Amino acid sequence: MRKPDFDNILKVLNCEKPDRPTLFEFFLNGPLYERLGGVISNRYMEAFRRAGYDYCTFHAGFGFPRGERSHDKSISLNEGALITDRESFKKYVWPVVGDSDYDVLSRVAPEIPRGMKLIVPGPGGVLENIIAIVGYDNLCMMLYDDPELVQEVTDNVGSRLVQHYEIVGKYDTVGAMISNDDWGFRSQPMLSPDDMKKYIIPWHVKITEAIHSHGKPAILHSCGNQESLMDSIIDVCKYDGKHSYEDTIEPVEDAYEHLNGRIAVLGGIDLDFVCRKTPEEVYQRSKAMLERTAKRGGYALGSGNSIPEYVPQENYFAMISAAVGKIDLS
Repeated sequence: MRKPDFDNILKVLNCEKPDRPTLFEFFLNGPLYERLGGVISNRYMEAFRRAGYDYCTFHAGFGFPRGERSHDKSISLNEGALITDRESFKKYVWPVVGDSDYDVLSRVAPEIPRGMKLIVPGPGGVLENIIAIVGYDNLCMMLYDDPELVQEVTDNVGSRLVQHYEIVGKYDTVGAMISNDDWGFRSQPMLSPDDMKKYIIPWHVKITEAIHSHGKPAILHSCGNQESLMDSIIDVCKYDGKHSYEDTIEPVEDAYEHLNGRIAVLGGIDLDFVCRKTPEEVYQRSKAMLERTAKRGGYALGSGNSIPEYVPQENYFAMISAAVGKIDLS
């Protein structure tokens, strides 16, 4: 079993060649955490270590109050809206970020495996939280009916997320941060590129500035088609790494060819592919991706999104074994 070394993921995020094949994943799932990490208190960190990662993702901090949503095979982007007009905006109780327990990022220090650091995401992102609070259909109508209210909601969400990253960045246990904000459908962004650049991108600029002010890399995890926004992601927001790719939008192999050297490409082995193909097919595609990127760097192997419970475990292990060899589950 190889030893964690956070410098490897740092090199990837600097668009450099790591010392060995490197893994990246946003999160795994309960059964995998238990199988890899057991039932000990720090099983999340132990699972990431035994699987061959150089870090562990770790949640800390606050969350925005949200309305109730049904959780079936999918969720509604309209259900549970709490702000629909000026009156409901006035009644919404905005969270006080500093009241949350961030010191857990210090308390867990003794449990972090040697060589690893934590990568901390946000409590959702700017657009993601706006949609959860306002509702997608309501937001689209509000952009026309009351753009000033859209701006006020956006500023309330964005300013609190910036504060979150400013606090998280102060902890020595944290090596990088993820801004997790789904932006699009398969065909286009959820908002027009102009509206994204007016409302959403400026707050992502402030988020990356907050992260970079602590000398730490900023990763964007965002699903959907972002072709029209990629220059903003790289040149305006100045993210160091981009995560979440889908074959029906653009295979990660193609994305790497035009993004290499501009931003680190993280993961990308399509989740549907990982689910439906044989372990051998998953292994071969993963191995080929590592070979494609070996000399140029700026790539870490992983899925296109995350590892939910419906992913066959043998297929997940086939993917990461392309980087770390056989996984010791004893």
